[in-house]
Amino acid sequence: MSKVLVTGGTGYIGSHTIVDLIDNGFEVISVDNLTNSNEDSLDGIEKITGVRVKNYRVDMVNLAALLDIFRENPDIIGVIHFAAYKLVGESVEKPLQYFQNNLGGLINLLTCMNTFSVPNLIFSSSCSVYGNSEELPVTEATPFQEAESPYARTKQMGEHIITDYARANPGSHSVILRYFNPAGAHESALIGEAPSNKATNLVPVITETAIGKRDSMTVFGDDYDTRDGSCIRDYIHVMDLANAHTKALQYLLAGKDRTNCEVFNLGIGEGVSVLEAIKAFEKVSGKPLNYEIGPRRPGDVVAIYANNRKSAEELGWKPERDIEVIMQSAWDWEQQRSA
Repeated sequence: MSKVLVTGGTGYIGSHTIVDLIDNGFEVISVDNLTNSNEDSLDGIEKITGVRVKNYRVDMVNLAALLDIFRENPDIIGVIHFAAYKLVGESVEKPLQYFQNNLGGLINLLTCMNTFSVPNLIFSSSCSVYGNSEELPVTEATPFQEAESPYARTKQMGEHIITDYARANPGSHSVILRYFNPAGAHESALIGEAPSNKATNLVPVITETAIGKRDSMTVFGDDYDTRDGSCIRDYIHVMDLANAHTKALQYLLAGKDRTNCEVFNLGIGEGVSVLEAIKAFEKVSGKPLNYEIGPRRPGDVVAIYANNRKSAEELGWKPERDIEVIMQSAWDWEQQRSA
């Protein structure tokens, strides 16, 4: 089997991607310092796949410790890099912390890959790199606008770092995946979104409100220039997203990349407003949601959704689950972990 290192492997997207990698025949190891996750997800992965994944509790900013992982695993053929701070609001308050962690961790990872001649990298980027785009849906060629938050800027800068690394290292192969709004949970309800810090993403906020962990939730703004006044996002089921990472790695291993640094959008390809997402949850759960309209939140983009044609044509990837499946799986997960 081919061994893959997943950074941030105990986190939300990382854990689901590990399941998909194992299902597709890969051997996986993880590095995660558990800043915003815990190793319970490894138990869920084991129940789903029958495989116990080893996690190295290492901070990516610690280059010496990261080098030791590569030294211990000389057979790594590729890295899928998720590990990063990701809270938009927190990044506005603590920009230096985000630059140090997100960019320092990436630079250290590339240093290790260069040192040990590991050629293949899949990078977790974000639709936030587009900012308040002047064109919708966005394509991979859509120009970056001013970043709306330090978090978004770390993703823009991370892409530039990888692009420059690829130019200097023609034997390297990188895929940058710009994905939209991951949501939902594995159909088994054994793993899902369970941040150690307070949830800020819309779907877990909805499910936590519905189950009573929160008295109510706030919709940040209903006066945007959208069809119902609330922000519009492209929600993609986490298992669809996970499979795209596997397909991207298989794409590189098969030598199909046209350049040694490729970019792909990952989204359903249509926008759903915050209020529409709430209605979708109420429909599948049968539970009315207690929410209020509040002021706009700093760092929020008005509307963003993907043109995913390139991913379909070149990676052979197509999302299979819609917003209602997303909400149902997230609700199943919330009920299971709250039981």
